[in-house]
Formats: sequence, C-alpha cells, structure tokens
Amino acid sequence: MKIIDLSVPISNKVKEPLPPKISYKMHDEGAIQAAGLFGLKPEDFPDGKAWAVEDVTLNTHTGTHVDAPWHYWPTSEGRKARTIDEMPLEWFFGDGVLLDFSDKDRGYELKTIDIKNKLEEIEYKLKPFDIVLIRSDADKHIYNEQYANIHVGVSAEATKWLIEQGIKVMGTDGWGWDIPFNLQAKDYREQPRDGVLWAAHFVGKDFEYCQIEKLANLDQLPIPHGFKVATFPIKVEGGSAGWARPVAIINN
Repeated sequence: MKIIDLSVPISNKVKEPLPPKISYKMHDEGAIQAAGLFGLKPEDFPDGKAWAVEDVTLNTHTGTHVDAPWHYWPTSEGRKARTIDEMPLEWFFGDGVLLDFSDKDRGYELKTIDIKNKLEEIEYKLKPFDIVLIRSDADKHIYNEQYANIHVGVSAEATKWLIEQGIKVMGTDGWGWDIPFNLQAKDYREQPRDGVLWAAHFVGKDFEYCQIEKLANLDQLPIPHGFKVATFPIKVEGGSAGWARPVAIINN
C-alpha cells in the first residue's frame, strides 16, 4: 500500500490571504511552563528541559481544510445548513477521481463540458460518493504572494452537475473552489450582477456538499482513478470548516 500526502503545511512561510501564525516554544521554555502548572521548579526537570510546544493562531479555512455547508449559506436544501462537526464521516472516505486541468490557464473556469470531456478521456463514469479532485498545480506556488490568484476554478453549473452525479465531496489544489476572487471582483465591478461572486460556493444553498480546498501533490498520483481518498475533517464545534490531512491510498 502506498500513501500520498495531499495536504499543504501549516507554516509561517505560506503566502495566503488567511495566513497562520505559529509561535514555537523550545524545551527550556516548556520546563518553565510545566513548573508553573504543577508547582515545580524548572531545574526539577532533566537539564532544565521539558516539552516543546507551539501556539498556533489560524482561521478554520487556513491550510488544507474541508468546507461545511454552513460556510456557504445559513441554510441548505431548505433546512439549517450543517456545520463540520455534523457531517457524516462516511462522506470523507471513498474512491478518488483525479481530473487533471493543469494545462489550463490560471483563472480558467471549468464548465460541465470540461468535466465530461475529462471523464471520457480517463474512461471513467462517476458514481455516488466518489471524491473528485481537481488538479491545477496551484500548490506549487504556495509560498508565492500570488498563490490565491493562480488556480483553475469550477463554475456553478459544473459544481451542480457533479452533485447531481452523487458527489458529496470535491476538492481542489487551489486557494478556493471558484475562480480566483480577484477575477470575480473585477468581473463584478465591470458589470454588477448576480451569479458572479462566489457562485459555485452558493450552489450549497440548494444542494448539500463539501469542498476540500488547498490540496497538494495531485501530480504525484500515478493513476486518475482506482485509489482511495481519506480526508476526515477536524471536529470544530459549530465550525464552517475543519482542517484535514487528506491522503490518497493506492494498493500496490
């Protein structure tokens, strides 16, 4: 069995609009902290050293994560939208399908016909609960200031079509599922109208589904299907998303 890591790191070096802040405490600082907690002196620990710990400040949408329906809108399918801790775990383990659009220009918006043509090319028919992964190789630029602006996005109509095929979880190696937000904003400013801003996300108003964002290493998958994906989100109570470390599992 081969396991391929499909996540980006939580790192102070990552260039994204919602960056994390990690403060590292070394072992001597850990001894001071432990001593204060348990009524001891730092020198009571061997060589005055105890645990190393990190304090991390981050958004639930920082790094590789799974969006819950609550992220898209207060309601979904006519009822209160579910938060990440309410989603069925069965959704997050299943057969993976890789759709490689790394040949498309940055900012390209995938239509249903693009998805259908790619499925025909890889000779695969989607089935309910497949986990569909969109590759654009945006993860190769995670330390670049323009990281959020370079991925291939998915249109609302293509998102809806995927859901109609029974897909509950779909993911991208881009910063977001829609086309880059700077392009959405530019389009809207030039001609204000509905269906421009965050259109694919807003499909979640009517159809319940989850997105994985900021995937990585999709180029390392040797096959477009015939592998499993596990992408269990962290249980953030009432959260609009949960961090995840998705992996592809390939049986040799």
